[in-house]
Amino acid sequence: MEKPKRRTLSNPERAAGKCRCGAVRFDILVPALWAWHDHSAATRATTSAAAMCWVGSWKKRFRLLEGEDEVTRWEEPGTARSFCARCGTPLFYERDRSRHVINIPRALFESRVGREPRYHAGLKEMPDWAYLGEALAPLKGYPGIMVERKRKKKRAP
Repeated sequence: MEKPKRRTLSNPERAAGKCRCGAVRFDILVPALWAWHDHSAATRATTSAAAMCWVGSWKKRFRLLEGEDEVTRWEEPGTARSFCARCGTPLFYERDRSRHVINIPRALFESRVGREPRYHAGLKEMPDWAYLGEALAPLKGYPGIMVERKRKKKRAP
């Protein structure tokens, strides 16, 4: 029986990722530096989502494998965000105050990254319409669709 291959410095484990259309491909060495959920207004405006789960990696552990010409950057003071020019997928988020780190949407990775998102940022900026973990039940007649359960009214004594 063949022994499982062990990770070594010459054989590190990597987590691969790509944009929606596949034009931009990258990977990082695992484990990632960190992972967190970002509920901030800036991320919401950039991604059009209520929140985004990000994975941080040291830049020296990150590789852009394909599609360098397809990456477009948008910069504002202190930050830079990169997107796929072909499909519009948000790719990377970089901050001046963390010059050695690149942050990547967790959803773009095809496998585990070695970190669970246990942190939350921007909670005070979370919109009132965001899902907060309310109890859900299947919506009759619509497979795969869930609806918030009606709250039971308390009876008057």
